[in-house]
Amino acid sequence: MHNIAGLAFVALVAAVTAAEAQDTYPTQTVRLVVPAAAGSTTDTLARLVVDRLTRKWGKPVVVDNVAGGGMNIGTGQVARGTPDGHTMLVAPPGPLTISNLLSKDLNYAPADLVPITMLAKIANVLAVRKSLPANSLKELIDYAKANPGKLTFATQGPGSTAHLSAAQLEGLTGIKMVAVPYRGAQLALNDIIGGNVDMFFDTLATSVPLYRADKLKILAVADTTRAKTAPELPTFTEAGVPGFRSVTWFGLAAPKGTPAALAQRINRDVVEVLREPEVVEKLANISLEVGATDLPATRKFFDDETALWSKVIKDAGITPQ
Repeated sequence: MHNIAGLAFVALVAAVTAAEAQDTYPTQTVRLVVPAAAGSTTDTLARLVVDRLTRKWGKPVVVDNVAGGGMNIGTGQVARGTPDGHTMLVAPPGPLTISNLLSKDLNYAPADLVPITMLAKIANVLAVRKSLPANSLKELIDYAKANPGKLTFATQGPGSTAHLSAAQLEGLTGIKMVAVPYRGAQLALNDIIGGNVDMFFDTLATSVPLYRADKLKILAVADTTRAKTAPELPTFTEAGVPGFRSVTWFGLAAPKGTPAALAQRINRDVVEVLREPEVVEKLANISLEVGATDLPATRKFFDDETALWSKVIKDAGITPQ
């Protein structure tokens, strides 16, 4: 009986301590590590969030850009950080769900991070050159099957979103294409416009203005719902390739061991910030949709993304380097 009572007392003390930590948080400056350079979409999003959280929490919340190593240096710093909510990560999909599938020597594992919320997302689209003899996704697939190995797609290198999205399309449709690497999305888009490469998986933000200017065609949107910025464009499912998904998103994560009550508190406050009308409008101005997922939905989303790209990478025969 004494042992049971003792254990109950320890559990009670732990619960009270966790509750107190939650109530007094934050006790110092909160650092949001962005594993990319200033000026990126990830950085812009993080700065929008820290501005609102500083007001809400009454303590400074700052962005710390730790670029390099394919975003793995900054991510590793957070993964090894103290799990007290004062150091967290804001990152796109790579460090959170894909990098470990492509690299054998990361200095962290995704399991070292606790998903807090999906901050925002933007769908990718299939952009093609104007002169390509295909005006729908079905026509593109038919063209690729009639011309095996001739259709070219731009990428920012092996393992990039554009590369993996094309690999997913190949796996789901049985077509074979040729990758053409570029040093960045803008160079790829320039060659789509110039007619030097056939297609490119790009974000809505950069491709829709070019589509509106009649400089390229967009055949489908790679999300489960149509895009608000271009509602006339079909999803991949509507266009005949059900199950295809390719979304660029931005997550907030904390070091493993962050108390559940504290993670819940941070999630609640960040979600409230993301749902402020002014924040929604500012995100829409850079073509981002608000995420604002709760803890269980965030965990499921991260897991679903990992499962999706793990299958694509395995089916495509891409081996970790």
